[in-house]
Amino acid sequence: MAVAPLSVDDVLSAREAIGSDLHRTPTFSSATLGPRVFLKAELFQRTGSFKPRGVLNKLRSLSEEERARGLISVSAGNHAQAVAYCARLEGLDALLVMWATASQAKIEATRGYGAAVDLLAAGPETVFERLEELHAETGRTFIHPFDDAFVIAGQGTVGLEIADDVPDVDVVVVPVGGGGLIAGIATALPNVRIVGVEPLGSNALSAALAAGEPVPVEPRSIADGLNAPFAGQLPLEVARARGLEMVLVEEQEIEAGMRFVYERAKLACEPAGAAAVAALLAGKVALKAGETVVAVVSGGNVSGDTAAAILGRL
Repeated sequence: MAVAPLSVDDVLSAREAIGSDLHRTPTFSSATLGPRVFLKAELFQRTGSFKPRGVLNKLRSLSEEERARGLISVSAGNHAQAVAYCARLEGLDALLVMWATASQAKIEATRGYGAAVDLLAAGPETVFERLEELHAETGRTFIHPFDDAFVIAGQGTVGLEIADDVPDVDVVVVPVGGGGLIAGIATALPNVRIVGVEPLGSNALSAALAAGEPVPVEPRSIADGLNAPFAGQLPLEVARARGLEMVLVEEQEIEAGMRFVYERAKLACEPAGAAAVAALLAGKVALKAGETVVAVVSGGNVSGDTAAAILGRL
């Protein structure tokens, strides 16, 4: 097996850097899913997703010169909100590059935390081009949403909490977009089986694993938080070193997962946050009798209209 580019020590350092400024999110049992199935409720993290963990760890690694230049990043919404929130916490200026058709609720929340938002990109396929233009123009410090060692290590603190709450965990099922969260959790839990879940129409990490390198995809899923236009090089290296498993779920399976989480677990998650549960419900994750499983519910940032439409469908 190849050597992973990050270690448990990196995640432990991230936990120290974050300190008590972010929530320690709860883990709930889900008897309906199975007698040994648990839900890691990252939708209760500040800004409504796991993202501030990685962002805050990254910001606290920056030099004074990097901080003084201000921040710039790119996101469908959850990372944008995290950068805006953590920038305000650290007293820094932030510009977020999003796209015209991104979730309006996530755009407004990002602005509400005090960041400026650029919406000139038409969609996720072109947003990194717009980012490069603005980065060159402004000289701001770039905070990558998923392909950064400090960001990945910060996301790995989710795994440390899982190990504390469910010490006999055998399998962790993780929603995957650009790959930062699964790479972090895999780093934090080197002896646990990790299964990634992607929408069928947004499979950046699966495509990278098949190609042996990050490749562009045209992400199309109701799980907008997983619509990364490519996977990160670092997450790919972690995935290959650990031999991570990947499964794909269809749109109707994601919606069914979201309805289940809302109705049975009473968690108001977003479609992306329901992907791991969707995979379990659809039987996409092969499990042995008696195994202990944790499904990460990664976020809860969804507009009322989208939530009502999904919850109202049978």
